[in-house]
Amino acid sequence: MCGIVGYVGAKPAAPILVDGLARLEYRGYDSAGVAVLGPSEIRLHRDAVRVRELEASLPKRFAGKTGIGHTRWATHGVPSQRNAHPQLSADGRVAVVHNGIIDNASQLRAELAADGVELTSDTDTEVLAHLIARAHTSDTTTLEQAVLATLDRIEGTYGLAVLDRAHPDRIVVARNGSPIILGIGDREMHVASDTAALVRYTKQVVHLDDGELATLKADGYQTFTRDARTTKTAVTVDWDTSDYGSDGHAHFMHKEIAEQPDSVRRVLKGRLDERFHTVRLGGLEMDARELREFRRVKILGCGSAYYAGQAGAQFIEEVARIPADAEPASEFRYRNPVIEKDTLYVAVSQSGETYDTLVAVQELKRKGGRVIGLVNAVGSSIARECDGGVYLHAGPEVAVASTKALTNMLVGFALLGLHLGRIRDVSPADGRRLITALQALPEQIERILADEDHLAAVAKDLAQAPSLFFVGRTRGFPVAREGAQKLKEISYRHAEAYQTSELKHGPLALVGPELPTVAIVPDDELLERNLGALQEITARSGPLVVVTHDGVDLGVVPAHVIAVPKSEPELDPLLLTIPLQLLAYHAALTLGHDVDKPRNLAKSVTVE
Repeated sequence: MCGIVGYVGAKPAAPILVDGLARLEYRGYDSAGVAVLGPSEIRLHRDAVRVRELEASLPKRFAGKTGIGHTRWATHGVPSQRNAHPQLSADGRVAVVHNGIIDNASQLRAELAADGVELTSDTDTEVLAHLIARAHTSDTTTLEQAVLATLDRIEGTYGLAVLDRAHPDRIVVARNGSPIILGIGDREMHVASDTAALVRYTKQVVHLDDGELATLKADGYQTFTRDARTTKTAVTVDWDTSDYGSDGHAHFMHKEIAEQPDSVRRVLKGRLDERFHTVRLGGLEMDARELREFRRVKILGCGSAYYAGQAGAQFIEEVARIPADAEPASEFRYRNPVIEKDTLYVAVSQSGETYDTLVAVQELKRKGGRVIGLVNAVGSSIARECDGGVYLHAGPEVAVASTKALTNMLVGFALLGLHLGRIRDVSPADGRRLITALQALPEQIERILADEDHLAAVAKDLAQAPSLFFVGRTRGFPVAREGAQKLKEISYRHAEAYQTSELKHGPLALVGPELPTVAIVPDDELLERNLGALQEITARSGPLVVVTHDGVDLGVVPAHVIAVPKSEPELDPLLLTIPLQLLAYHAALTLGHDVDKPRNLAKSVTVE
């Protein structure tokens, strides 16, 4: 994986391809390349460089009106020029870009080598180019037939785009487990793995489904499967080019942290019913009677989405009084889980393309489970696979480390939990209490963000430590896990999260002057127990940063104190999470790291 672009039309392809790749940089990558169809050959330019360096080194004579491009995040073979995409067939006839993993690539490489094909890369993608070229058994074989014949031999996942020197008027694309999106222009067609590469050129897009292919020509497109043609309906993308700008911020992550008050307003807009003290979630496509039949809620996500799911499960269980828990989707799909008809399954994903979560949803559907989605990207794979859901409306998120999308996930779970609670046992008074608290969130987040200078100073101290603990109890534990995750992702400092109550059962052995602890200490019914744990850390000379509420008295505990506004107890985790984002951001800045594109990570993880 990571980013695919393609163009066919009347304009020079190379500038459009490079622009599209630049808009996909946020997904994370280690090499980049483009290929265009010239008058008599496929012209290829690729290297283990950033897109701007690729653009600067493009040959002056690189003309062609049909082309494909790719930013690669290495899975097979180290980042290098020979392993960068596009990959060419041995005869130079076919060029391929590919996201996903070909599981039987080793076997196919061995077969090709035995037939005398010289393999020039370590990638699994290269076999696709050779096999498509070799599938042209006669002059009448179409590119579509050659691609289909090749896919019959492939085991694994793919989103791919193919150029053929013999068919210069088209690009053929295919999808199985990795997103492919068509962009419909004016006498031109685009393709990408992410709408970010398309919004400058068109707002009309078509999402391919698994097992579907498409032929793109300048005058339109045709979608099909192995067995038949298919009919697709274009959808309109609400985002535009300005949504992907930095708006004067030094980094996209900083911009996205600052956007959280407005993104929370968007996810709440039109969903709070003050008359009946409840929530309107029409996207669930289930009435009150259906929702009352569920006796359990199971939440599935990966990374930060999983931690948001843990917080969401606590909210749902506390408010709606339905047993709820969260599990990593990447583990759920492998353990042959028991699927219960009275369990509501919730899939959470910022991109809507997280492969592990998508496959978990598909497994649930095969076994008769009822699945809804909490997804940010409209029209994404997970959104389309689910039976209904709640769009998060956070807007495009460019930085790899999720901030505003994660916050909107937490709000989304609060909306779902209140909705489930009000059709059960939550009183109108409690409904009104929580709605009032939800309405106050944007202004409270603004107050937290105004404390950035203080947070930056604390982060500068934390950045010097080689390892840290994050601790929290009950509602605070998912906050601690997310805080540790953020710090690890972008500062590359080791950080581990524990339940505060577990400190004395082992981790306390590591506490000392060289290991700071970031403690989540809400002003709730467990305040005194949390203060006792802080005393245990202080007694062992452990440096402390305490994230707590305005007015909490820590007594004689020496600590850097970060105070946030008090919400209702059920919503406290959301506000306690916000300062941890800025701590991670400023720690990474202090250490001189690339905040938006941390090493080894990708924004949308579409492989296992």
